[in-house]
Amino acid sequence: MNRFRTPRAVAAITAALGFSLAAHADEQVIRQLFKSKLPNSQVISVEKLRYADLYEVAVRGSEGYRVFYTDALGQVMFVGNLFETRTDRNLTEERVRKLSVIDWKALPFQWAVTMRRGNGRRQIAIFSDPNCPFCQKFEKDLAGVEDITIHIFPWAVIKPESVRQAKSVWCSKDRVKAWNDLMLKRVEPTAPTDCENPIDELIALGRRLGATSTPTWFIPNGEKYVGAQPVSVVVPLLDATATRR
Repeated sequence: MNRFRTPRAVAAITAALGFSLAAHADEQVIRQLFKSKLPNSQVISVEKLRYADLYEVAVRGSEGYRVFYTDALGQVMFVGNLFETRTDRNLTEERVRKLSVIDWKALPFQWAVTMRRGNGRRQIAIFSDPNCPFCQKFEKDLAGVEDITIHIFPWAVIKPESVRQAKSVWCSKDRVKAWNDLMLKRVEPTAPTDCENPIDELIALGRRLGATSTPTWFIPNGEKYVGAQPVSVVVPLLDATATRR
């Protein structure tokens, strides 16, 4: 007897097919719901999680990527971070970071204020505003890290004064000194602001890359991070993606 035609086998195949169709139907229901609730965002993916009967919904809007959670019928929507209790991993943050990965090599480094210490094997690219206190703290902390290359993209988004300061730094003879004086010592740049500069283009670039706050920074594997995180967190990330010398 053909084993695939036994009642038990037929029942198993039918059950599997039914589950597949149900899962597909759930995904379509959820997609339609989120399209109606978030008309200005694009639904990137809908995935069934292994935790209870939850679905992850990844969307992209004007503020970058976001992750939501819902049930199979889309009756409720969860907004916030999902943690794995065993490991304390922030699963939501990890997922958003994966979605937000960029092509590091495609960054316009010719538009960066680049400083290098030691062999420069550690690399970081920071979108930083001159009037962001968290940016100032972050850069002060990084000033104590050796063997590092820091690419600063002046991202003048906080207030109009930031635009003037960023342009003046760019027009300075020594951009690195002008930027560090401004950020670390609060010494205003004095160069005229009428030179050719990329400041407006950098504002648009940051938004395209999903930056919504300052500082926003990237490491060579393309992962995006936000905020003035402590050096004890940052350096291991840089070491993991550092070039060997």
